[in-house]
Amino acid sequence: MITPVLLCGGSGTRLWPLSRKSYPKQFADIIGDESLFQASARRFRGTEFTDPLVVTNNDFRFIVTEQLDECDIEPVGILIEPEGRNTAPAAVAAALHLLRSDPEAMLVLVPSDHAVADPELFRASVLRGAVAAQEGQIVTFGILPERAETGYGWLESGPETHPGVHRLERFIEKPEQARADELFADKRYLWNAGVFLARAQTLVDAFREHAPDILDAVIPTLDDAVADLGFTRIDPEGWAKVREESIDYAVMEKVGNISAVRFDGKWSDLGSWEAVWRGSAQDDTGNALSENTTALHCENTLLRSESEEVELVGIGLKNVVAVAMRDAVMVADISEAQNVKMAVNTLKARGAKQAVQLPVDHRPWGWFETLVLADRFQVKRIHVHPGAALSLQSHMHRSEHWIVVQGTARVTVDDEVKLLSENESVYIPLGAVHRMENPGKVPMVLIEVQTGAYLGEDDIIRYEDVYARK
Repeated sequence: MITPVLLCGGSGTRLWPLSRKSYPKQFADIIGDESLFQASARRFRGTEFTDPLVVTNNDFRFIVTEQLDECDIEPVGILIEPEGRNTAPAAVAAALHLLRSDPEAMLVLVPSDHAVADPELFRASVLRGAVAAQEGQIVTFGILPERAETGYGWLESGPETHPGVHRLERFIEKPEQARADELFADKRYLWNAGVFLARAQTLVDAFREHAPDILDAVIPTLDDAVADLGFTRIDPEGWAKVREESIDYAVMEKVGNISAVRFDGKWSDLGSWEAVWRGSAQDDTGNALSENTTALHCENTLLRSESEEVELVGIGLKNVVAVAMRDAVMVADISEAQNVKMAVNTLKARGAKQAVQLPVDHRPWGWFETLVLADRFQVKRIHVHPGAALSLQSHMHRSEHWIVVQGTARVTVDDEVKLLSENESVYIPLGAVHRMENPGKVPMVLIEVQTGAYLGEDDIIRYEDVYARK
């Protein structure tokens, strides 16, 4: 069987303002009714595949478990990277982890932020490469190109070595337009999907030959890894010494035992808003519209409103992308969509919180959003999942008032524990040790009013926490 290894530790900014460091694009509903991460996990359901091994970071660990639970998928493991070191260390860590329980393990390394229109066809392509992988090849996947794309790397495929499997001649960096036109005209050239299939031992051997420093640095980080609430925490001290590198540069462009399988279906890495526009349903004039948007006399335009409270109207627009959220709006010519990252860097330099933080803050127990923030007071809406509980905590600089608007809350304030139903409230004095829990089977929602001299999220002293947060 093949183990899908889902890489989802990235914090991409090219789809800002929807994708931000606090909640990147792989966890958002970009196309369709589920997240890209969930679609990636579902893509490999079948008797030929195990449940996935996930590699992510500490901030996303509970988002991963929540979204997999919604898909009724139980991962075979979740590796927590202390910090992002690019794809090479993550890949070899996953391979080593699998080898500890199965010396014959085979894995497929998959970025979790790609869109594939035909999952069954993609699974068939992976299985087509399995024979070559079992014989010691590393198999990558090339996409039949739809256009002379300059935003993707390309592959040059050679003679067929197995049915549907070709020798890979070389990787090609993102080309200039003239070169892309040449590649598109030649059927040997394919888009690079960044997906790799191999026996775990084959991958480790490739690192031993071509990137031994990465392999030697990663091994002790797994030896010193710690199990924590179902996660495997890679040793942070050792991980900090691992060289940061992509798997393409570290290994794949150097090995001789590499092959390619062509995938003829529709695929996108959704690496820009232009790619989202191409992958979205369009009307007769090329407009892709979300709910709460209106287009008048527009052509080839993407309009997205990510808030029911914001109506986005485009008039006379052509080749434009406009994305509106409650706290930020981005408007660009589609041809400039690749430069969104530059805008995010500018916002970061200005200290704008919108650069990295969504208005909705996701936590292991649910989420909250700030409705009003002013001098000495803040109003939040807090959503707590059924059966979930916040930490037992206190604050040094603020008091709080909770009003339940949906469901039932079990509230602890110092030595008193009581149940609050809808329309009931409780006051939390400054310094009181308190906790809220949802004992019910439906989400619990409350409004929190904070008052005090300092309202930052770091004004928390935790005494107990079922999620083991420090």
